[in-house]
Amino acid sequence: MRFRNGTVATVLAFITLFLTLSWYSTWQNGKEKLIAYQREFLALKERLRIAEHRISQRSSELSAIVQQFRRVGAETKGNKDTLNQFSDNTLKLLKELTSKKSLQVPSIYYHLPHLLQNEGSLQPAVQIGNGRTGVSIVMGIPTVKREVKSYLIETLHSLIDNLYPEEKLDCVIVVFIGETDIDYVHGVIANLEKEFSKEISSGLVEIISPPASYYPDLTNLKETFGDSKDRVRWRTKQNLDYCFLMMYAQEKGIYYIQLEDDIIVKQNYFNTIKNFALQLSSEEWMILEFSQLGFIGKMFQAPDLTLIVEFIFMFYKEKPIDWLLDHILWVKVCNPEKDAKHCDRQKANLRIRFRPSLFQHVGLHSSLTGKIQKLTDKDYMKPLLLKIHVNPPAEVSTSLKVYQGHTLEKTYMGEDFFWAITPIAGDFILFKFDKPVNVESYLFHSGNQEHPGDILLNTTVEVLPFTNEGLVLSKETKDKRLEDGYIRIGKFENGVAEGMVDPSLNPIAAFRLTVIQNSAVWAILNEVRQYITSVKQLRLYMFYNIVTSYLRPFWS
Repeated sequence: MRFRNGTVATVLAFITLFLTLSWYSTWQNGKEKLIAYQREFLALKERLRIAEHRISQRSSELSAIVQQFRRVGAETKGNKDTLNQFSDNTLKLLKELTSKKSLQVPSIYYHLPHLLQNEGSLQPAVQIGNGRTGVSIVMGIPTVKREVKSYLIETLHSLIDNLYPEEKLDCVIVVFIGETDIDYVHGVIANLEKEFSKEISSGLVEIISPPASYYPDLTNLKETFGDSKDRVRWRTKQNLDYCFLMMYAQEKGIYYIQLEDDIIVKQNYFNTIKNFALQLSSEEWMILEFSQLGFIGKMFQAPDLTLIVEFIFMFYKEKPIDWLLDHILWVKVCNPEKDAKHCDRQKANLRIRFRPSLFQHVGLHSSLTGKIQKLTDKDYMKPLLLKIHVNPPAEVSTSLKVYQGHTLEKTYMGEDFFWAITPIAGDFILFKFDKPVNVESYLFHSGNQEHPGDILLNTTVEVLPFTNEGLVLSKETKDKRLEDGYIRIGKFENGVAEGMVDPSLNPIAAFRLTVIQNSAVWAILNEVRQYITSVKQLRLYMFYNIVTSYLRPFWS
């Protein structure tokens, strides 16, 4: 019995659909299990925190009792009548307690002993949202009462309106209301729920505020660096606010970026930040800067927040947050026997600046009463001269003469555009993959907004198949094969090379751009994208980047 063509097509379509749905269901179930495990882990961590709090309380109480026993022992030394009032077991216990001098490891409670007075000191007093976890980026926005004008709603609109739908599923915006006046807190929440009800219910936006017991007494702080008492109190509380927000955000995502409540953002900011970070996953960075102002746009890897919070807690009364961050870098990499220039070079390896700035400060009236703050980021207005993509790991090289440090390595890593002096025939740009990959399409874009004429002309795109075994080439493709095994698959037109890769050529070992004729202009390469065919392959690569960022602290 024969099936008609239409019947066969229907059966094949059904099988394909079934397999696709099965794969998606498996992947979705795996994702849901991962989120469930994350929530169980967070619950366990909270129980451990409470246990640590209680242990610290009991330890403090026991220490006080031991001190009292020692005083009693000293006062009654030689007085047999007094000692005879205790049983032998009590005397033995007293002797053991007063003779032992166990060492104690300092904890957060050493720097903030007032937290021991209330078990809920490190739990949000108010928490609005569905507790989303497992995202790429967590954005933290601290906000406090401003006497003149609040910019919070405008800031949130700028952040949210510049996110694509798929990006809204891969991030969390945490608004931290740093006030203990519960009526004021509920007023802010009511305004946010009215303006962003959809975003809150979806999990994109969360709102928290700390309990009053989180803050120590801030009335008798030492005045330093010529700051007034009000300013010292303001910056000290600000440090504590940052710490609470970081501790809350740490378990929610891979990266945490610190923002403020009076900023605007550039279009495509989320994708730019995420790809820039993923491209640097093999680097031992600690801070990525997407703004040159203060603490705005500073991004950290989630595991590093533990060290940062601990350091800030040690010195929260001494200096502002941006100074403390610089001190962390100094402690990690600077040699006291070397000069300041050497220290700056070492810190630059941990603190990487992205240009142009993606965030602009717009608030005129500071949260510090009476302060007018006319701060603007001059880099914000500059055009983005590089478009970043996550490409497969590769070794890059070129015969072109590089201009002023605009290297090909930086371009491939998403740090800078590539700029070279006048290409001549025979010059090349090579991307040799660490492992062969299946590539579906490619895009190379030359020139940029500041130098639109510096484009690649008379340049071809070539690929090197990983193996020749079983490689079936059409006559047209064979004619484009070169002596060294590379195959020409495209060329630059008006400064752009874009096209599909013949599936029969996969997997690909390398891409090469070859200059055919001498050029009369310099060349800029500002976009490199090799689109991987296998979704699984791309996910594995991105998963490798994520796992690497989490495990790096344990390798160092």
